[in-house]
Amino acid sequence: MSSCGVAARKSKGCGAEMEKPEPRFFLGVDGGGTGCRARLEDAGGAVLGQGLSGPATTRLGIDVAWGSINHAIDAALDEAGFGHERRGEIATGIGLAGYGRQGAREALEALPHAFARIAFSTDGHAACLGAHGGRDGGIVIAGTGSLGLGFVEGREIRVGGYGFPISDEGSGADLGLRAIRLALRAQDGRAEMTALLREVMGRYNDDPMEAVAWMDRAHATDYARLAPLVIRHADQGDSAGRRIVQAAAEEIDGIIRALFDRQVPRIALLGGLASAIEPWLSPDLRRRLRPAEGDAVSGAILLARGRIG
Repeated sequence: MSSCGVAARKSKGCGAEMEKPEPRFFLGVDGGGTGCRARLEDAGGAVLGQGLSGPATTRLGIDVAWGSINHAIDAALDEAGFGHERRGEIATGIGLAGYGRQGAREALEALPHAFARIAFSTDGHAACLGAHGGRDGGIVIAGTGSLGLGFVEGREIRVGGYGFPISDEGSGADLGLRAIRLALRAQDGRAEMTALLREVMGRYNDDPMEAVAWMDRAHATDYARLAPLVIRHADQGDSAGRRIVQAAAEEIDGIIRALFDRQVPRIALLGGLASAIEPWLSPDLRRRLRPAEGDAVSGAILLARGRIG
């Protein structure tokens, strides 16, 4: 987005935007599929206020996403003691799930607002910026889904993350799917019935047709709810659990290697499964991973501060 972005269109031209004083405060928003977080900082990086709200993804519609974003922003500004009249002192960065969907960018950038300026990006881009302090780098997300994302000299590099069940290998949803598939094989006598697989089948009263009925209405999140069960049994030495987790780790290995092969200089492993899956990764890759310096809200604040994106 150019320096003549949303605020310029709202004030009828770039000249009007250029006349505004430099923002004194910076607001970052991480809008995701499960919730939205906002944080207000001053020029020195001190946190003044934070806010939370419900899901903010364009998949739910622009109006719903924008409403959730504004609920989180209002909560952060209220905590900081900022009234609506002070929004003109604030530069805002928003990392939003689904920002890349067709038509979303244009619709969001056309929305009126009272901030000094707004910069939009995807939630993945914001997370990557936050993880590496705005420098070139990449992230691999291992959560309900999985995704590899890197930025090198302005180029975006994406690996996987096309959605469950056709993609998202090594994710929580993938672990759950593998567990159910192997449990059904064991129920048929085609695989050893281990403690993990017995517990999985117990959820369906040992009835494959009940598992099939569940499958007909299940989503990625439902499959991912089995991931902690799989991890727990794998850590306890269950042979099926270990096989499933090792296969998932090999998928995450592949995503990490693909980013390194495309010259991404540093990579952080993020997501709800990151700490559980990391011990199962190849030792050479584990040594090369970097801890995240900040979160997606930190990345959104970098958007606000530096107009990165």
